[in-house]
Order: sequence, then structure tokens, then C-alpha cells
Amino acid sequence: MSFFDDDFFSTRVRRRVRNWHRGWQGSSRSGGYRQGSMFRVALISSFVSSLVVALLFTFIMREGEPKSLPAAYSGPPIVETSERIINAAAKVRPAVVSIINRTEEPKPDEEDHHAMTNASLGSGVIYEKKGGKARIITNAHVIQGSKHVQIMLLSGEKKEASIVGKDTITDLAVLEVDGKGIDAVAEIGDSTKLREGETVIAIGNPLGFSDSLTDGIVSNLNRVIPVSLNQDGVYDWEEEVIQISAPINPGNSGGALVNLDGELVGINSMKVADMGVEGIGFALPIHDVMPVVRELEEHGKVRRPYLGVYSMDLSVYLDYNAEDDDPFGEESGDSEESAKAGEDEDAPPLIVPDGVKKGVVVLEAVGPAKKAGLKLNDLIVRLDDTDIGSTMELRKYLYNHKKIGETLTVTYYRDGKKQEVGVTLTEKDDDIE
Repeated sequence: MSFFDDDFFSTRVRRRVRNWHRGWQGSSRSGGYRQGSMFRVALISSFVSSLVVALLFTFIMREGEPKSLPAAYSGPPIVETSERIINAAAKVRPAVVSIINRTEEPKPDEEDHHAMTNASLGSGVIYEKKGGKARIITNAHVIQGSKHVQIMLLSGEKKEASIVGKDTITDLAVLEVDGKGIDAVAEIGDSTKLREGETVIAIGNPLGFSDSLTDGIVSNLNRVIPVSLNQDGVYDWEEEVIQISAPINPGNSGGALVNLDGELVGINSMKVADMGVEGIGFALPIHDVMPVVRELEEHGKVRRPYLGVYSMDLSVYLDYNAEDDDPFGEESGDSEESAKAGEDEDAPPLIVPDGVKKGVVVLEAVGPAKKAGLKLNDLIVRLDDTDIGSTMELRKYLYNHKKIGETLTVTYYRDGKKQEVGVTLTEKDDDIE
């Protein structure tokens, strides 16, 4: 007998209820119908759930980040940087040569394997082979003062080289050798596609160690470096270069700067040699190099317009006369610099008008400038519509914006009065530096 009136808490079940429960379990028709219904419900639920997940995933991929599947799933296999360096180096190394420059003709009894008297070493890159000849890019300073030039291939074979052309301003030169036995030619890349932080390889002949390889990254794509063309300490040109962290040592000049696809993207040119400075090297970008190379192939030089003035920056002149009582007076024309440069007693004195702080002082006029009437102590302040504040700016305007045969409008001061004159530009002679 139960202590409770309701069967919910009782272990006893009434006979009628127990008999009905047995009948339900024993009915195959009723049991099959319920099992089939449960199966269909589960199937539909699974399908709907899968559809919802797919739609939600598609929405997230379209609206959020990332917008595409990882490369590991959709792209080619990832190759380690070290493996890419190995492959790129193997591709380019045979096209990089050592250059032996002798400033005197070699002695007949001098053996090739000995250190050579009056010889310097550099690097070069074979970029073209046709007509039985192979052509090589290098730096102009690598073959400076040359009397006899040889190249040495990766195999150790030496070949006599002739100079096709050179250009001091861009520091580029082209050599030509017999193409027999030369099979490797560097593939020209696109330096405009380089990115800062990208890994690059420098290959060359540093310190006489031929076939040397270093790697680094692109530190800056548009570094502007002042250059003294005559090595006199006065900067008279600016070189636009790629700054790299790969070491560039003496002998590396003229060698290859290569990306990880084994493409030539630059010509190694210089390094900062100050005490304590490491990991700063420079290379000429190949998209600037190749137009100069084609000009050297065709003409043996880069033809540029020539104005014909030896000059000094006004700022230098003012600094030189800073201690004078009256640096802007008539006596300024008798300065030691002007006397040395022109030695012309009839030349007017240099009078600098108030407010003029920049310009170019003419020390001597020759060629086109002399023909147009420019004289010692004329103060050039403008070329055409461009203000000129230094000799470097004058040269860059000429070379970048004018052509041989064109007329250049020169604005200048003489006796403190502004004047203009038209100068017809000619081609610069080889013997004019």
C-alpha cells in the first residue's frame, strides 16, 4: 500500500495502464511510423544546419578578413627563403665575372696567378650575347685609367676585354669579350617592382675573393647620394640608388644585385666607408642602368648638352667672404677665387643684389656660354623657368630637361642688374670633364 495517493511517486503501476503500455510496445505499425518520423526529422535538421553554416561562412568570407583562403590551402607549396637564395645564386653566378684592370701594360714575364703590378679588381655582369660576342655591365670607376682589361669567368678562364663605352656621371661602363665558352647570361629584372624589406643577393669579387655571395634586404628604394665626380671633395652630382643591407666591399663594385627569382635588379656600386658604419651598401637600379647601357652600345658615351661654364656656388662664395667688412661691395670681384679662376682685369666685379642668397657664380665661360656673351662674375639664378641655386642643380637641369641643339634661356645678374641671354647647347666633347 502506498503512502501517496498519486501514482507518480509510486513504484506500483495500475494493471490497465500496464496493459496499454505493453500493447504500444508490441505494435509494429505504430513503432515503425514513429521511428521513420524521427529519422526524417533528424535528416532535415542536419540538412538545415549544414545549409545555415555554409551561408554563414560565405557571408563572413565576403564581408570580413581574410577575403581569401590561406595560400597553404589554395596556392603553390611554400619554399623556404634559404632554398630560394640557393636557386637564385645558382642561376646568376655563372653570369658574374671578375674584372682585372691594369693601369699599365702587363710585363711579358708576369705570370697570371701572381699579384699584378698596377692592377685593380672589380666585378661585372654578362647581360647579353649575340654575334659571337658577350657584353658585360660594370662600374666606370672599375676600369678607370685602364690600359689593359681582362675578365675572369666562374670557371677561372680569362678573356681579353675591350671597352665599348663608359659614363662617369652614372658610373657605368660596358665591356665586350669573345663569346666562345660563355653560356650564362643574366636575366634582366624590374627594379621598379622591388619592395622595402625584400631579400636580395649581392654577387661579386670583394677583396679579390671571386664568386662571393652575400644577402640582405632592401633598406630604401629611393636613396639620393651626393657624388664628387672629380673626387675633389665638392659634390657636383646626385646619384639615385637602392640602399641595401648586403655588404658591398672593394671589388664588389659592378657586380650583380639579384632578387630571389634570380633576376638582375641592380648593379652594386658603392658603400659607406666611414669608421663604425656597417651594413649600408648601394646599387644602381636596373631600370636606370639599361637606358645608359643602350646609349653606350650605340655611341660609346652618353651624349649630353653642354653649356660651358666653370662655376662656384654663391653660398660658397658668401661663406668665403663672410669675414670681409663689405662682402657685397665692388671689392668682392677682387677675391682670390675670382682672380685665380679668370685672371681677367676687365671683368666686372661681382655685385650680389639684396635678397639674392642662391645662385651660380661664373668663374670662366667657354664654348656656348662664351659665344652667348657670359663672363666672369656673372651670377646665374635661373635656367628657363627654373630657379638655380647650385652647380649641381644647374647640371641636373641641363641633363634631365634639355637636349643637344636646344636653346637655353639663362637669367643672370651683371653689375647687380638682371639680364637674360639665350644659349644654344652643344654636345659635350670627350676631353671636357
